[in-house]
Amino acid sequence: MRWWHGRLAASLAVLLAAALALGSPAPLRFAQDGRFKLALFADLHYGESAWTDWGPAQDDGSGRVMAAVLDAEKPDLVVYLGDLVTANNLPIPNATLYWDRVLSPTRRRGIPWATIFGNHDDMSFEWPPEWFSPAGIPPVHCPPSSTPASRCSFRGTPRMELITAEINRDSAGLSHSSVGPKELWPGVSNYVLQVLSREKVQDPALIMYFLDSGGGSYPEVISGAQVRWFQSQSQFLNPDGRSEETCKKSFWTVSILNS
Repeated sequence: MRWWHGRLAASLAVLLAAALALGSPAPLRFAQDGRFKLALFADLHYGESAWTDWGPAQDDGSGRVMAAVLDAEKPDLVVYLGDLVTANNLPIPNATLYWDRVLSPTRRRGIPWATIFGNHDDMSFEWPPEWFSPAGIPPVHCPPSSTPASRCSFRGTPRMELITAEINRDSAGLSHSSVGPKELWPGVSNYVLQVLSREKVQDPALIMYFLDSGGGSYPEVISGAQVRWFQSQSQFLNPDGRSEETCKKSFWTVSILNS
């Protein structure tokens, strides 16, 4: 069987080189010391109260905190656990501008990342009560990032637009986010990430399952179809249970893992 393993390793090396050439993400792997460090950011809510002084100040503060954490911890992967933006506070047609800003501290440091949706990321805009005049007519207050040509929009930016923009703008191959199986839509962030062993190039030591728990544009739910998909993926990728497995949705966390 040694010749088969040798061929597999050579094929993986060729695929890795091709992926790097195309800007696709490189495989995740445990370090030589047996550690793989995750940094988890949840509920950053960029764009909340975007028309006030308070909202942008909170976004600036979140950026500084993320930068400090990344510089101190130097993680191998950053996972954004939903609610990256408060779409229901964003009366603009393209919330990907805020989504991109959330990712920028990680991108600038060349750290791989993955995202999952929360219940606020693609919500439609909700009119703040203070916008209503005594006559009941709401004036329009677009945030500074909205240009006069684009005007305001109140539909929210769909999940598919957010994730597609993230992947398309990732020329460095750092985003491990993925559009999940179409049969699981409207949930989009249903996918699997494998972290390879430090000793065996073809064997995963950790398998991470990402589940889109809904909210925003559709009800908050983990469907029966998602459960069956998770079970089938687990049976296919880890039939003998040798690899560590963890499942992620909004508010679920894991700590540093050792292999």
